[in-house]
Amino acid sequence: MINIFQPNDAAAVIARINKLTPGTKAQWGKMSVSQMLAHCNVSYEMVYDDIHPKPKGILKFILKTLVKNKVVTDKPYPKNNRTAPQFIIKDEKDFEAEKIRLINHINKTQELGEAYFEGKESHSFGKLTAAEWNYMFGKHLNHHLTQFGV
Repeated sequence: MINIFQPNDAAAVIARINKLTPGTKAQWGKMSVSQMLAHCNVSYEMVYDDIHPKPKGILKFILKTLVKNKVVTDKPYPKNNRTAPQFIIKDEKDFEAEKIRLINHINKTQELGEAYFEGKESHSFGKLTAAEWNYMFGKHLNHHLTQFGV
């Protein structure tokens, strides 16, 4: 498993992203490559931007008790896994803009480092350890970069 907080690992993920082109096709699933990049940006938007509503009440309870352990561990995601509504990208996105945003998010996360994320409140899952944040970011990126063959 990669450690997104480590400069070499972050650089390796960025190198994989840089292998993508606007014409790269998915090996499974329905998203275009630009939609996938926008989809991956949502994880970071939930940390750095206040543009997604936070789940409340029973939904937050369900996320914390049933979904969290599937997201913040090293167990890989299955292909064609269901996703939360805010992660569904329906319209076509600008490939270069989404690619730049994702690379900037990865760099910012790596620069802030593990200490910043240790005990940080997650949008949906409550307080997480830095290791849980790393699994959440790294596993998601690896899943979708593998989906697109890089």
